[in-house]
Amino acid sequence: MIPRVLTVAGSDSGGGAGIQADLKTMLALGVHGMSVITAVTAQNSLGVQGAWELPVEAVRAQYRSVVDDIGVRAVKTGMLASAELVEAVAELIGGTDAPAVIDPVGVSKHGDSLLASSALESVRTKLLPVATVATPNLDEVAQLTGVHVESEEQLRQAAAAVLEYGPRWVLIKGGHLPGDAVDLLTDGSAEHWLRAARHDNRHTHGTGCTLASAIASGLAKGLAVPEAVTAAKEYVTGAIEAGFALGGGIGPVDHGWRFRAGA
Repeated sequence: MIPRVLTVAGSDSGGGAGIQADLKTMLALGVHGMSVITAVTAQNSLGVQGAWELPVEAVRAQYRSVVDDIGVRAVKTGMLASAELVEAVAELIGGTDAPAVIDPVGVSKHGDSLLASSALESVRTKLLPVATVATPNLDEVAQLTGVHVESEEQLRQAAAAVLEYGPRWVLIKGGHLPGDAVDLLTDGSAEHWLRAARHDNRHTHGTGCTLASAIASGLAKGLAVPEAVTAAKEYVTGAIEAGFALGGGIGPVDHGWRFRAGA
């Protein structure tokens, strides 16, 4: 049976991030992607022009519909918008026997807020504790923990601060630091440093969604966390390198780069 992965996230009408990026990633990596839409955004390469969250009962119904009939091998979360949605999704994931990749989305690539400030405590106390892997970037680390990372050496401090909230593993994404793109994956004991050359390409919309979905895809295939994250890092690095212009602003990473490379 094809491994099944469920994404719980917002819709990006421009197709570069959110549910759309998640499903493209899952297809590219050979798993069956399914979705629970938490919010609808009016979004393009220039930014987010509007966002409307769905009612909790609609999110819960979508989740139960998929999980109770089809089943899942991994779950990935993205934009959850409000404390009510965060808490509902955390409860659903906590009752699901599958690994969960939590991408604590706070802002878009353009700096638009995608999470209410009132929801931060719910992310800390409800969502992170059910995470198999949490994947915050440096802005999200600062938002959640107050730790501001300005050098590679501080990634350990950031990881320790996030682990305090209960995820089994945390991947601190250091892509905003100068030099190579370096990330730290740790469970508080083992450390895995993932490095990749930095590509001079401004078209990086959807990077975080893509990485988290790639990790979930690897976990659904039965990979251990370090192997799933390593494979996801390789995939997203290629997608960033192949990112392309779309509209008048920041274009998306190329989820199909491996297909085009082999064409």
